[in-house]
Amino acid sequence: MSTAPPSKLPPFDPRDPIGIDDLLSPEDLAIRDTVRAWAADRVLPHIAQWYEDGELPGIRELARELGSLGALGMSLQGYGCAGATAVQYGLACLELEAADSGIRSLVSVQGSLAMYAIHRFGSEEQKQRWLPGMAAGEIIGCFGLTEPDHGSDPAGMRTHAKRDGEDWVLSGRKMWITNGSVAGVAVVWAQTDDGSAGTGIRGFVVPTDAPGFSAPEIRHKWSLRASVTSELVLDGVRLPADAVLPGATGLRGPLSCLSHARYGIVWGAMGAARASFEAAVDYARTREQFGKSIGGFQLTQAKLADMAVELHKGILLAHHLGRRMDAGRLRPEQVSFGKLNNVREAIGICRTSRTILGANGISLEYPVMRHATNLESVLTYEGTVEMHQLVLGKALTGLDAFR
Repeated sequence: MSTAPPSKLPPFDPRDPIGIDDLLSPEDLAIRDTVRAWAADRVLPHIAQWYEDGELPGIRELARELGSLGALGMSLQGYGCAGATAVQYGLACLELEAADSGIRSLVSVQGSLAMYAIHRFGSEEQKQRWLPGMAAGEIIGCFGLTEPDHGSDPAGMRTHAKRDGEDWVLSGRKMWITNGSVAGVAVVWAQTDDGSAGTGIRGFVVPTDAPGFSAPEIRHKWSLRASVTSELVLDGVRLPADAVLPGATGLRGPLSCLSHARYGIVWGAMGAARASFEAAVDYARTREQFGKSIGGFQLTQAKLADMAVELHKGILLAHHLGRRMDAGRLRPEQVSFGKLNNVREAIGICRTSRTILGANGISLEYPVMRHATNLESVLTYEGTVEMHQLVLGKALTGLDAFR
């Protein structure tokens, strides 16, 4: 096995220190660069103000622009969806979260939860009615699973759907629902009388203009502030028989949707980490103390080196899981592996970056604290650290520690 002489080696790239870009095709790189350029133009100039104000103005226009990029339902086939690979979708998630977790959450909930549920479990009529408009960003969707008293244990949900003749009548509440108050359609999961707790759960496609449906926005958040988060209230919402998702019965339906969305988080968290790390590197090169740039001090370089190692290990892990998804070989336990590692390491990178920026690290002039606080939500939603640890623990030992 030959090794190229040093003179023939490519130069070291601080932004890609282990050469991960070599694993990407020209099409992969073009998609990544397109999403990065859009985020730089449409999000980064405004995101600090949006975050400070606690709002995402122009969300409908942003959704349409994301639709025109092919970013909504990106890895789905047909119905106006881009049909991209899982790796290409992951690259888009990384670039969007490098701008802000709220923007990536908008795309994830739209494509990997609401659209994915309809695409995988819906009837042909449901797909034709909703998916083209959602792919174009003309219709925003949300996904109603979490409840005020039931987060990690969705089998205990209290939202109930009862038969009334040929109709279904839904009553209950959902909590922490991204896109809720701007959505035109909600995929809502509810207990039915068709089975015991958990086995009788069904999914419903709910037009948000249905009588009895409301979605008050949740305010006073200190994380994901540039994101629309809502409660869903279903007060006797009457739906026709064909509103139910025919292909989903029990918890397997919503959990498979969550697994698809968690995959995007594996990539997205590395985007937040990358933005914070790059801010720390740039700051370390220019900030002077004791007569020299702080990037020239050993302790600062040690921090940067450790962060670079964890950042690019995480991106490499995301890439590996993406290739497995494209090959139809990605297991839910492997998604848990990625989500557990990458979000946890991303938070660590943000916190260490903040120490390099010193007091400036808490200023919205820099992205670090914004990403750190956003990741506190990402750490919790779609499976807490503890839940993913138990998923892996069960897979490793064969013993169920959940109950």
